[in-house]
Amino acid sequence: MSAATIPVHAQPSWSEEDRARAEHYALLARLLHGAPDAPLLAALAAAASALGGTAGALPQAWAALGAAAGAPLQGVCDEFNALFISVGKPAVMANGSWYLTGFLQEEPLAELRADLAELGLGRRAGVTETEDHIAALAEVMRHLVLTGPDEAGLQRQRAFFARHIAPWYADFAHALAQASGADFYAKVGALLLAFMDIEREAFDMLEVSA
Repeated sequence: MSAATIPVHAQPSWSEEDRARAEHYALLARLLHGAPDAPLLAALAAAASALGGTAGALPQAWAALGAAAGAPLQGVCDEFNALFISVGKPAVMANGSWYLTGFLQEEPLAELRADLAELGLGRRAGVTETEDHIAALAEVMRHLVLTGPDEAGLQRQRAFFARHIAPWYADFAHALAQASGADFYAKVGALLLAFMDIEREAFDMLEVSA
């Protein structure tokens, strides 16, 4: 499994909210799986400017990311490599097991693999990142949003998010915010935090009403 590798075909039953949520998950998966290219940076800047200063944590995070997207492409690529690529321990870890246990390849990863198997999902051959990488988890959530817009699908989304993302996404975002040399990716972390907070609150309300 890796970012943007789960094929999902358009369905007329998708709501605008589902589409927006799926697009946010897809964007986060793309940005956290690899450095952006020039067209993506341009698209981020354009999308942020279209918000026009709308109030709220998510629009503000978009505005900050759009401003950061004006940085030189090579600088953003170098930043990604400095933060996430290393022969040893990266400057910022992007794996859930690390934040939950302090180690990689621990019990949370085994639990995640079992849940993915139940969903009929798994890591694609040749992919080096483990399934608890934040980009892979965002990709799974995108898949769940687009393939399960009904009540049962919402419950699958809620359960997966609560078990495998909610316990640690804020720690990851804070690690990005505090990382030395992080600029563009600190803004990516802020966008992730704002969006995931909205998701968590919505799922909490869903659980209460169930």
